[in-house]
Order: sequence, then C-alpha cells, then structure tokens
Amino acid sequence: MSDAVDAIIGQWAEERSDVVDELWTVQLFGRIQRLALVVEKSVKASAGMHGLDAGEFDVLTTLQRSGPPYALTAGTFLKASMVSSGTITNRIDKMEAKGLVERVRDGEDRRTVKIHLTEHGHEVTRALFADHLASYARLLADVDRDLVEKSGDSLRRVLEALGDTSIK
Repeated sequence: MSDAVDAIIGQWAEERSDVVDELWTVQLFGRIQRLALVVEKSVKASAGMHGLDAGEFDVLTTLQRSGPPYALTAGTFLKASMVSSGTITNRIDKMEAKGLVERVRDGEDRRTVKIHLTEHGHEVTRALFADHLASYARLLADVDRDLVEKSGDSLRRVLEALGDTSIK
C-alpha cells in the first residue's frame, strides 16, 4: 500500500534522480509532518468545543499536569512553548479574562509572577482533556494498538537520538 508520502518521494525521484539516495529521510519526516497536521486539527477541534484555541489548550494542560499548586512562571511557559514573550503575555491575558488562570505574585519574591490555574480552569481542563483523549481514541480507532505502541517507541528512540530527551 502507498500513501501521499510515497507519491511525493516518487515525484522527487523522477524530478531529481540525483537525490534519490537522500530521499529516505522523507519516509519519516514527511509522515510526521502529515500526522502533525491531523493531530493539530484534532487539538483545535477539542479546544474549540470549549471556546479555546490550541495555545490556551496548551497552557491549561501544562498547568494541570504540573500538579499542585498548579502554577508556573511565564518564563517556564516561554521555554516550553518556544513562542515570544508577547505571545505568552497575550495568551495569559485572554485566559485571565475568561477566568481560567490568574497571575499571582510569589510570596517570597514579589518580582516573580506565577500563572495559577483557577478552579474554573480546573473544571474546563478536566472536560477539555477528556474530550481530547476521546478524539485521539477516535482517530486511532482503526489502528492496531500494538502498532501505535511500537510506533511510539520508535519515535521515542528517534527523538532520543536527536537529543530531545526531556522537557524539563
């Protein structure tokens, strides 16, 4: 069976026979790019059901999974998301207006401001994440679980080889 990536590789092989030996990389990266589009669409749909965008989804789930006290500095988000500080500020402003997060000054260092998940933010995140997992399950409903797990393991090994071993 062939897919769009196979077609792309075939087109390049015909157009540029001089690079045929280098096209092996497209086998992985082309499929990752296409898969990322499918996943991004799913995340946007899940977030949209709750009146959020994908960036807000990311902030909420990052705060929730960070555990008590469910608060991180804007700098932590900046490092994790690789977006500009202005983007983080605007995102937090919007979320604060929706009552999802609040800015709290650190009791020990008043210069440090943490983004704290509100109770409303917890409620939205619980529902949002449940919908998100259900959406992922629907996407993979026709894919063998063993194949998913083996693919996940293989991608982990590729990421490790590329030096992406931790989000901390």
